[in-house]
Amino acid sequence: MPEELAEQPDVYDVVGIGFGPANLALAIAVTEHNAQQDTHPVRSLFLERQPRFGWHRGMLIDDATMQVSFLKDLVTLRNPTSDFSFLSYLHSADRLVDFINQKSLFPLRVEFHDYLEWAATRFTDVVRYGHEVVQVTPANTAGAVELLDITARRADGTTTTFRARNLVFGVGLTPHLPEGVVLSDRVWHNRDLLDRVESLRRPTGDAPPVRFVVVGAGQSAAEVTKYLHDNFPHAEVCGVFSRYGYSPSDDSPFANRVFDPEAVDHFYSAPPEVKQLIMDYHANTNYSVVDTDLIEELYRRVYQEKVLGTERLRLFNVSRVVESVESGDGVRTTVESLTTHEKTVLDCDIVVYATGYRPGDPLGLLGDLSALCHRDEAGRPAVARDYRVHTDGELRAGLYLQGSTEHSHGISSSLLSTTAVRAGQILDSIVTQVPAQLVSTR
Repeated sequence: MPEELAEQPDVYDVVGIGFGPANLALAIAVTEHNAQQDTHPVRSLFLERQPRFGWHRGMLIDDATMQVSFLKDLVTLRNPTSDFSFLSYLHSADRLVDFINQKSLFPLRVEFHDYLEWAATRFTDVVRYGHEVVQVTPANTAGAVELLDITARRADGTTTTFRARNLVFGVGLTPHLPEGVVLSDRVWHNRDLLDRVESLRRPTGDAPPVRFVVVGAGQSAAEVTKYLHDNFPHAEVCGVFSRYGYSPSDDSPFANRVFDPEAVDHFYSAPPEVKQLIMDYHANTNYSVVDTDLIEELYRRVYQEKVLGTERLRLFNVSRVVESVESGDGVRTTVESLTTHEKTVLDCDIVVYATGYRPGDPLGLLGDLSALCHRDEAGRPAVARDYRVHTDGELRAGLYLQGSTEHSHGISSSLLSTTAVRAGQILDSIVTQVPAQLVSTR
């Protein structure tokens, strides 16, 4: 073998950037594909910047439940017989009968996270934790780009480069903050809630918090409000949102059809104006909405405290935060009524912004290669039905998106509902588009 060939790095059929639920579902699909007879094995690798598996750890509140059925786990809608299902996890934990007896489709969030960790531990051989992808470049300097070099940086600053025929972006969403808001020890995003609260409980000599402000009207904001009210019984908790009250989520059976796998087909083929209608009609299945039980619990608390004359839970509805000035011992937050313009100044210890997430540019790592990726008139990636980014013919390596496709594939793009099915569709695309003789063998 010529020396220059011997020095070439191994080539993976697929490298996944990020190892959250989306790419974990893909890893499972690859494993089950490779276990079949008479198939060419697909060689995969996943790069995750976190030191271990974790999914929204900052919001793993003890009594918070999932808003999606356990049947929409990592595999069931794609392969109901898989031993990576949530039911298989329950059986392995000796809780299957107990779970059935509680008559609920919605497990605790901490339990579902444990299920995800249980599945992730079975892929330690194909995941590199503590590897942050910093660059993607062509593997060759001339001709069509059929292979990509992915450079990842470790915690110690050293880098490693991996080579792939296909790249799957599963990088998740970025916390959203109102313009001008800067996170600090006293200004948080709810993503970091539990870690931040733990720091408050450590002995520091500081007085315990006496007032929290929570900004936001969605499920996370309501959960944070209840959590702080429960865990800091001597503190005032102030919720600020622009609505009259928390709006209930629509989880009725017909509305839930918007999360069906076939709904993705309908959405993808619909004209732009119909796409917008669907998003407008069904935004209340996911965005800025709260479970009815939680709404009723918070209202009960507000009313009870009014009766008792100890109003510790205060809700500033139809309002917004117009100014927040941090000092050494607190945050002076000014809340303005949207109807009367009356302003209330709240001297608080902590402000928590539960203001959601936004998709970043998943192709930002591509550098000069991004010029070969097609975009729509709004600058968003142009994506085929199989989640492959449309590119110029010069770029033949596959680029696939897990998330950041709401504009093309619908409201379930960043949710768990179609994760299992989408992973299978991406894998099918990779397998069918890579010639059999080029697919790696182990």
